[in-house]
Amino acid sequence: MQLGTRWSLGATPPAGLPEVVLIALQAVEGDLAALPDDTSGWRWTLTWLEGNPVIELDDGTVIRFDPKEDSATITQPAVVIDDEDDWI
Repeated sequence: MQLGTRWSLGATPPAGLPEVVLIALQAVEGDLAALPDDTSGWRWTLTWLEGNPVIELDDGTVIRFDPKEDSATITQPAVVIDDEDDWI
């Protein structure tokens, strides 16, 4: 059984994560660094699902590892745009 953990955005991730997951984490953190939003209080949450890491950021971004493909998928939360002309 593997236990999950939490760590702050920008801090060193836990040991044992696959290299492609670390690359995905760096990509997300790099994108967030370019935004004007205050992310200083955001944290990552690592959960192990059937032996594979699933990592979620406080904003809803999720990184999942696929061991068969040795790949990581980044899913970002949908952005709702309030557009008054959406009925046209």
